[in-house]
Amino acid sequence: MYYFKYRKFITSFSIVRNMANVKRFYRKTNIISNSGKFEITLDQRKLKTPQGKIFEVDNKPLALAVAAEWDAQKDIIDRGNMHLTALCNTVIDNPHKHTKIDMVNYIVNCLEMDTLLFHSNENDELYKLQTEQWDPLVQWFCDNYSVNMVKTQSIEAPMISSETKAILLRHLLSYSCGAVNGFMYGVDAIKSVILTLAAAERVISIQDAVRLSRLEEDYQTSHWGTVEWFHDHNKYDLQTRLAAAILFVHLNSSSVTCQPKTNNENVS
Repeated sequence: MYYFKYRKFITSFSIVRNMANVKRFYRKTNIISNSGKFEITLDQRKLKTPQGKIFEVDNKPLALAVAAEWDAQKDIIDRGNMHLTALCNTVIDNPHKHTKIDMVNYIVNCLEMDTLLFHSNENDELYKLQTEQWDPLVQWFCDNYSVNMVKTQSIEAPMISSETKAILLRHLLSYSCGAVNGFMYGVDAIKSVILTLAAAERVISIQDAVRLSRLEEDYQTSHWGTVEWFHDHNKYDLQTRLAAAILFVHLNSSSVTCQPKTNNENVS
């Protein structure tokens, strides 16, 4: 489900990031199986990471999804929109030498700054909107993970108990390192642990998660107007990033077994 939504997002979102762009230099994108891993080829050349390592992933669905990103490029390769490729590169190269516990601790600590826990104390109309649309997701989070949290109406971070952090830490550690990378990418994109986990659990859609993360911004623009093209650009950018993050979580959480093949598999 998220794969097809992600393809839709990367097709519709075509803002060009000049610093990341090069001309397309290949015609066909294939995947090959090698010793239980899956590699991407651009024509006859194997794709490599920024550190020069062979680009390889653990399962065929993820390889197909990455290959689809490369297939989606037209005359210009827009690397800034190839989020699955970037996530795989991060896992393979690990440029910051992060361990899984490092990333899980980062996500858990982000809960104290979760967008959904900060409600307005200056605008009653906005507060009412936040209560109606955010509180059900906060309650779902508390019920689903058997934790307690209290929102705040000040600039001070809400108090998150050590028990709540420990429960969330254990839950995230149950995922693979690749999936945790996906969670971290999603949290960084929409500034919400709650919304990212809700999207991963299919409680809400990608579009709704992004909409709820932008609730205050959309409220303000409804009163003061929007900057031409900017707000739509931001919305679609967040949708592509979160869709990639959730897809990456799912593709790194499924047990996929495939028999190695010697022939290339053309996905173009």
